[in-house]
Parts: sequence; C-alpha cells; structure tokens
Amino acid sequence: MTRYAYPTSAMYGDYLRAAAGFVPTAAILVIMPIGVVAATVLSGFAALFAVFGVRTILRHGTRFEMTKSALRASGLRRASITWGKLDRMTLAYYSTRRDRRDGWMQLELRSGRTKVKLDSRIEGFAELVDKSARTAHSCGLTLNATTLANLAALGVSLHTEPRIPHVGGHPV
Repeated sequence: MTRYAYPTSAMYGDYLRAAAGFVPTAAILVIMPIGVVAATVLSGFAALFAVFGVRTILRHGTRFEMTKSALRASGLRRASITWGKLDRMTLAYYSTRRDRRDGWMQLELRSGRTKVKLDSRIEGFAELVDKSARTAHSCGLTLNATTLANLAALGVSLHTEPRIPHVGGHPV
C-alpha cells in the first residue's frame, strides 16, 4: 500500500487566495454601510471565496491509499475506486498562461457513481497517473485524445508490444 497526500506547501497558495478574497469582502460587508445591490454582489463574492476555502480544506484533509486492488480516499470526503471496476479516466491540463508553460494537471477516475479527482500538486501524482493509465488500458477503456496527449506529456506509454530495435531501417 502506498499513501498520498497534498503537502501544506502546495496548498498554501489556495489558502492565501481564499483568505485574500473572503476577508476584505466580508470586512466591507460588516463595516461599511452599502446599498442592497452592492451588498448582494459582495455577498456573492464572499460566498464564492468561502466555498473555495472549504474545498481547499477538504482537499488538504483527504488522504489517499493505493493498493493493488483499489484507490481509497479517506478524510471528510471518502471514496473508493476498485481498479477492476474503473470505467472512466481523464487527465486534463489547465494552463495559467497563454503560452501554456505554467499550469496543473487533474486526474479524474470514475467507477459507477464514485468519482475521485486529484491534481498534480499531490505527492506522487506521476505514480498515480501511471497506475491509473495502465489499469484503464487493461480494462479496455477508450481514453480521449486530450488524456492520451497529457499521458504522453508525462512520459506514460500504453504500448505493450515489444519494441524491435532498428539499425539503418532494418530490424536487428
């Protein structure tokens, strides 16, 4: 069994963004007299940042255990994906820049109604992706083009045929 978790250093930025949005917005609502329209807009922003903060807490508190038979999430959000029952896998890349140099990946696994999402900030992400991709391949799942391209970008190859070395265009 291998265990995975999001390190605090990886979550620090999300905590900071949630607080940077929620605290000033809530302070304005509490301290300043404002009209109904402004209060409604600011309340919406405060709620949005609060939800983001709660989701960050939930993600940070979730621990994952990978065994030969399953991937289990424990914490406030519990889930279990049995590898033999995996029926969907997607690997998406979300860019934070136009040139696509910075960003993160998100792995989504499904088995029936159970869904597990992990992003690339988790320790051991590449290992989780590799196991998931090999399992999806052995289960005969069809992966979309985006997932295949992202797997290739991570260096995960699903081709299992033996490679025949070639010299000068002829098999050796």
